[in-house]
Amino acid sequence: QVQLVESGGGLVQAGGSLRLSCAASGTIFSLSAMGWYRQGPGKERELVARISRYSITNYVDSVKGRFTISRDSDKNTVYLQMNRLKPDDTAVYYCNTFPPLDYWGQGTQVTVSS
Repeated sequence: QVQLVESGGGLVQAGGSLRLSCAASGTIFSLSAMGWYRQGPGKERELVARISRYSITNYVDSVKGRFTISRDSDKNTVYLQMNRLKPDDTAVYYCNTFPPLDYWGQGTQVTVSS
């Protein structure tokens, strides 16, 4: 059974930080590259960051130097540390495999106020 449960979102002022967590099914997590995606108001869902099974990371240009993706194999959890947040980062954030499965979790809302 697929399980992707995101948490850690909230309301933060510009310049602040949040740490998102995603608990994933063990089989999915151990065999897959994982990614954090986001969908802002009126925008399409986009890949923000991804991490391979061997912890090689890639980021979209808009978050490079501000966001850090990591994974904990013991906990089947992937994290997204978000620093120096901007209003443009406001979105619902989702985790999924990379490339993504058809199944999506409920996501976690991140709102950055100016």
